[in-house]
Amino acid sequence: MGTDSTHSVDIDWARNAVRLLEGDGHRSADTHLIKPTFPGLGNISVYLKDESTHPTGSLKHRLARSLFLYGICNGRINKGTTLVEASSGSTAVSEAYFANLLGLPFIAVMPRSTSEAKISAIRRFGGACEFVEHPGEVYRVAAEIAVQKDGYYLDQFTYAERATDWRGNNNIAQSIFNQMEREEQPRPTWVVMSAGTGGTSATIGRYIRYRGFDTRLCVVDVEHSAFCEAWETGDMTTTCARPSRIEGIGRPRVEPSFIPGVIDRMFKVPDAASIAAAHVLSERLFRRVGGSTGTNFFALLCIASEMKRRGEEGSLVTLICDSGDRYADTYFNAQWLERNNLDIAPWYARIEAFLDGATDQLSVD
Repeated sequence: MGTDSTHSVDIDWARNAVRLLEGDGHRSADTHLIKPTFPGLGNISVYLKDESTHPTGSLKHRLARSLFLYGICNGRINKGTTLVEASSGSTAVSEAYFANLLGLPFIAVMPRSTSEAKISAIRRFGGACEFVEHPGEVYRVAAEIAVQKDGYYLDQFTYAERATDWRGNNNIAQSIFNQMEREEQPRPTWVVMSAGTGGTSATIGRYIRYRGFDTRLCVVDVEHSAFCEAWETGDMTTTCARPSRIEGIGRPRVEPSFIPGVIDRMFKVPDAASIAAAHVLSERLFRRVGGSTGTNFFALLCIASEMKRRGEEGSLVTLICDSGDRYADTYFNAQWLERNNLDIAPWYARIEAFLDGATDQLSVD
């Protein structure tokens, strides 16, 4: 069956499944928009949309619910359907949660390097894990397993941008702009984020244009990822031979959900800077954030640095994608950093100096 079911749909089951998914959404409060204070930023306000507070602990909770609704309402997920996903972890955790809610079998295909915390979470929700040696293999293996099991390949990398209603319906973009309404600078100068599937950036970029806002969207990339080069050159066949070290973001190919036309700016953040920024922000929030959040935060500070030097004021928004507790054995482990030749100390010092006002300069150079 692969991605398209030819079986007759159990309408009563589908209606009940949608009810269960909507019920989960109604029980979950919207995520917080945190406004930390950093002395060095002057009149530039920073807001962090904290997606780590979802029931499954990450931004991908929203995506997983949307992918399930998309599959059910298109007649592709039915009673007893085996669900399969290609993932670096967080999406699969959220999908395992929803599969468990609906009583459906779930298999996650992921790189062997995926953090143990994510693997354990998938299994706790009743999901099974299949491992590949290279991230680029996940697509083929997931599709093959879906055919073998007569199941449905959720395929977040293709359907992320279309499963979410970008015009509204409680998507993350609508949530951010609604929460900003009573702030001193309610329309952000920039929304800054990184890309995994590209679905969230597509949602935010489309929503900004749909509402006619003058907010700009910066999507930042990481080392060993194809997105930034593709955006700069227009070549959507761009690939990268090495896998990203920042879990959840950066891809070896340009995913179908990546929509370059809604992005105003892109640049790459060094992995050591991403991880250093995650350490700094973790200490200032008194709780750990993950590596992708570090990428987002560092890029936001680079834009703030440019604005400061031009004498500009404004507000900047980025995302806390997930908790750093999932990365205790990697990004927050000194031995892991040493094995991967990642010296975060110089970046850590530069970020701290900027946040404390000792310098106006912070960039990827």
